[in-house]
Amino acid sequence: MNVTDSNRAVAAMAAIPAAVIAREAGVDPIVQITGRDRNRIALQADVLGAAALGIEHFVFMSGDDPKQGNHPDAVNVKDLDGIGLVKMAASLRDKAQFLSGDEIKEPPQYTIGATASPFTKPMESDLRKTTEKIAAGADFLQTQPVFDLATFSQWLAEVRRLAGRHVAVLAGVALGTHVVERIRAAEDQEGEGIAIAVETAKSLRSLPGVNGIHLYAIEWPQGVTKVVRAAGLYPRPLLKESKSA
Repeated sequence: MNVTDSNRAVAAMAAIPAAVIAREAGVDPIVQITGRDRNRIALQADVLGAAALGIEHFVFMSGDDPKQGNHPDAVNVKDLDGIGLVKMAASLRDKAQFLSGDEIKEPPQYTIGATASPFTKPMESDLRKTTEKIAAGADFLQTQPVFDLATFSQWLAEVRRLAGRHVAVLAGVALGTHVVERIRAAEDQEGEGIAIAVETAKSLRSLPGVNGIHLYAIEWPQGVTKVVRAAGLYPRPLLKESKSA
């Protein structure tokens, strides 16, 4: 489960304590860390603190602009961008060093995630950023929602070609505007929405290089359970060797 870092730049409970609460409830959290609100000193301190509390998974991103949120006058710190955040996390873990070069006597252990936007135009722009994140040390990628399987498949093939090493891909699943008419025409609109999400999830999981799906529960968390059950993903399947490994 992703634990967001004040998503959409709307102030909310801090992600790290929220993740600890979620973990105590039996959920395996992935903590989002953005570069929007903190400089590199605070970011490194937060990651070390979270790791000390037993948080094992992070996904790093630049974060939404405060102007889009409920505190539009807030400063957008942007000391580190998405690539810089991955480099920071990898330095702490793999080099046992702060970004300053100072030694960490007991380096933290965790998986490093990054985000990707396969439908950016031109696609080469996202491919460049994504491959830089992989080179910087990302272990997995979470993508924006996938509405066009053909374009996503092209992006996925290019990532696998350019990356130079395997990285797990969690493909995003939500409902796009192209399905509005199909839902409107259905007698059971909620059921039709679930069916579309399940179809998308199954199609994505069949693609070489896709290791899982990322369900976007936008204002409807109850929908997650419905999609997961209908897609045959509950009880949670055992992890398999990657198709691209």
